Amino acid sequence: MLSFAELVERELAPAPARVLEIGCGAGALATRLAAAGHDVVAIDPSAPPGPLFRRLKLAEVEPADGPFDAIVAQHSLHHVGDLEAAADRIVELLRPGGLVLVDELAWERLDGPTLDWLYGQRRALAATRGSEPPGSIDALAAEWEADHVGLHTGAALLFALGARFAPRLVEDVAGLYYGLGGVATAVLEQALIEQQAIAPIGFRFVGVRA
Repeated sequence: MLSFAELVERELAPAPARVLEIGCGAGALATRLAAAGHDVVAIDPSAPPGPLFRRLKLAEVEPADGPFDAIVAQHSLHHVGDLEAAADRIVELLRPGGLVLVDELAWERLDGPTLDWLYGQRRALAATRGSEPPGSIDALAAEWEADHVGLHTGAALLFALGARFAPRLVEDVAGLYYGLGGVATAVLEQALIEQQAIAPIGFRFVGVRA
């Protein structure tokens, strides 16, 4: 499985493409794309200092700031308040033929076998780190629900994106590894998804603006 950064680099037009990243966090992806020669604007209410970054929400980015050749969002759209308005703003900010590239969670897909696997991984990580192991599986399920209540589901995100962009790529991928410890866990999780042993909690969407 490609990392999301590798997927973005593969899908982008040759540099310099003008790219907006929504919810840039600490700025690793924006910095990588800028180093590859792209013209990057990265937004986040807690964006780090630097010329690439602006402390803004998506709703505060004006259409006049565009158009962008591509808009990238990694684990950020499920947090927006008004999903329909956010999706419309992405359309406004993209040039015709521009790409939207999204890496997201479908947290509502967590089922019994996937919860069991997550519980086992959490216990194993606690043992290797010398930290307190998680409580019961029921407690973990309650924690998962509490952590995601009020957030947009993967189904809602896919519906909003699919209604506005012609899909170039839609794929189910690993998503739990973000909170579990990195690349090795991602490989294992993806292999279990492909064997249909656990549910895919992540998905990627690449779409084209008409």
